[in-house]
Formats: sequence, structure tokens, C-alpha cells
Amino acid sequence: MSFNIALSGVNAAQKDLDVTANNIANVNTIGFKESRAEFADVYANSIFANGKTQTGSGVKTAAVAQQFHQGALQFTNNSLDMAINGSGFFVMSNEQGSLDRSFSRAGAFRLNDQGYVVNSQGHFLQSFAANTDGTPTGLSLAATQPLRIPAKVGNPTATSNVDLSVNLPAGSAVITAAFDPQDSNTYSSSTSTVIYDSLGEAHTLTQYFVKKSVADTNAGTDNEWEMHAYVDGNNVFDAPLALVFDDNGALTSNAEKQTEAFAFLNNGSNPGQQVNIRLGEVTLFASSFEVSSMEQNGSTVGRLTKVDVGTDGLVRATFSNGTTQNLGIVALARFSNEQGLTQIGDTQWRESMLSGEALAGQPNTGVFGSVSAASLEQSNTNLTNELVDLITAQRNFQANSRALEVNSTLQQTILQIR
Repeated sequence: MSFNIALSGVNAAQKDLDVTANNIANVNTIGFKESRAEFADVYANSIFANGKTQTGSGVKTAAVAQQFHQGALQFTNNSLDMAINGSGFFVMSNEQGSLDRSFSRAGAFRLNDQGYVVNSQGHFLQSFAANTDGTPTGLSLAATQPLRIPAKVGNPTATSNVDLSVNLPAGSAVITAAFDPQDSNTYSSSTSTVIYDSLGEAHTLTQYFVKKSVADTNAGTDNEWEMHAYVDGNNVFDAPLALVFDDNGALTSNAEKQTEAFAFLNNGSNPGQQVNIRLGEVTLFASSFEVSSMEQNGSTVGRLTKVDVGTDGLVRATFSNGTTQNLGIVALARFSNEQGLTQIGDTQWRESMLSGEALAGQPNTGVFGSVSAASLEQSNTNLTNELVDLITAQRNFQANSRALEVNSTLQQTILQIR
């Protein structure tokens, strides 16, 4: 019996050494979670045994329990590096379109040859589709999809609307000369913006404002102006747009004008493109000429210039054409019993019956932790504690080995009795 007791102690000490050595070996492994060897005594008894004299039957390994407390954050220069500050796991997939999911705390991500965000093993980071306001379209784990960073924003968009809000100076002098866009003395003020044709080529739209005299307009006041519109130096209005204001400086005339088709463009773009110049808040006050807003809805082809990841997991791309696009929201998962997860290597886990079913959610909501961009979670192994545990395990091993040696000596002595 004493041989078996001492042998179980040796095995337990060896298990403790193995667990401690594995923790030390992974002290620099990103997202690694240390383990702890937990032991229980072995006690065999029966209803007729004398419990006062039972010595026990040794020790056994009860569990090798993973410890999921937070590791320290290491900041990097890679915007795709992510760390979870709090609870939760990144959701990974081995293949595109596969519903087989694994889970990881290691956020060292990069792009593959198709622009997908992957880890060092080539597994795809899963995300939720995002609405334009940055909210997820759904939070189902089965609805997650691989996160992809496009190299360009897509096809160009032809400008169809230009919205303008402006204040015209009431004190401007009346212009009596015939309008000439080349002569600044023939108009009071002007402003320009860039618009795009169907091929994404940029063109300059310039609007000229001319204050007219009472004799020219028969309006009875000096509150009538004209607006001329030119694209790349070509007139796009059949006739100037009249802007009539009341005595409070508010616009009373038609606030929308459709230009002529861009028939003069010979670059292969859509010759029937129409652009609506829509006047918003146009006022005539005794102040300087001021453009309060100027917006158009066209764009050229944009190249990726920056990728940002928010604490809520929203991944947003910025492109060279000034547009931004919500690419997705990094998906996180949590479990009722994290210690029940099955380790599969490469700092990844799978759900098991002991862990419970994976529950998906958005970062920084509820019990889910936030995502820290350009950061990595270091191993949560405390090297000092592990070295102390290593010494303790070594002494336990030596003590149990000594017990085996003593038992062997006693049995040899007994065998030599004559």
C-alpha cells in the first residue's frame, strides 16, 4: 500500500511540474491563459472499516484548471492587433462559409491575400454586419461572417445632387455690366465645389451670384439676385436662376434648379447625367458672403487610407475620396463556464458540454469586454509565482521519491530476515 501511496505522490508532483513548466514555456505567448494543477486525496473505506485507523490511499489529479483572469496589454503599431479588455473571446472560423467556430483571446491579426482579417494560422476573424449608424444587424453566432478590408471603396458614384446654403451680402453693389465668368467685376460673389461624372472623373462646378438693379428686374426693391452655374467653364443653365428675397432677407423664389445634361463632356461618361443644384438656407443679410454648407453626393474611386477599430468593435475604413465605410463589428462570445472549454492548441478553444453553449454579443455591451485596438493581451502567467511553484513541485517530487526509497529499503530488510 505504501508503495502505491508514494507512487501517487510522485505522479502528482510530476503533473504539477508539467503544468508549471507549460506555464513558463508560454510566458510570451499572446492570449495564453495559465493553468493550475488541482489535487484531491484518495480515500477508500467501507461501512465495516474503522475510520479512526484509515490512512488514505494517496493523491490524484482532480483537474488542470485554466485561469482566465486578464493579462496585461501590450501596445503595438499594427491597427489590426486587438485585445479584449474584459470577458469574452474572439470568434474564429477555419474556412469561409463554415459554421464551425473556435474561440481565442489572441488578437494578433493580419490580412491574407484576399483582404480577409486572419490570425497566424490563417483562421478568419468573424464579425457582425453593421448598419450605417454602427449598430449590428444581428447578434446570432451563426450570422457572423469573415471580416474583410477592401482595398477600394467600390465603383464611382455620379453626382446627382448639390446642396448649397449661403448668405449673400445685402450691402453689395448693384452689377450693371453683362455677366462674364472671366471678369470678377461682373458678379458679386462666387463659390465652387467638385462634382463627379459616371466614370469618377472630377469636374469643377462654380456658382456665380449677381446683384441686379431695380431697373433690370422691375421687382421694386434691390433684393433680387441671379445665380449662374458653370461646369469646367461651360454654362449649364439655359437662363440664370432668379433669387428673390423679402425685406427680412429670406428667399422667396424657387429653391431648386436642374442643370442641363453634361453633353459637352466627351470623356466616355454618361452623357445624360443630370445634376440638381438645390438651395437650402439662402439668406440676404447685412454681413459678408458666407457658404454655410456645400455638399454633393458623388464620389470617385477611393483607395484605403486608414482602418479604425472602436472599443465597441466597430471596424471603420477611411478612403482617399473622403468617404468612410462600416466594415463590420468584431464578434465576441462568452460561456457560462470558461474553465470547461476544450483546448485545441494555437491559443484556441472549442465549446464543450462543460463550458455550455457560446453566447454571442457586441464588445463593450453588457458583460462583454471592450476591444482595444493596436494592442495585444499578453500571457497572464506570473513568472515569479511559477518559479516558486517549480521549486515546491521539485521538493514534493524529491520527498515522494524518498518515500519510495524508504519503502524499498524496508522491504529489502524484511526479505533478508532469516
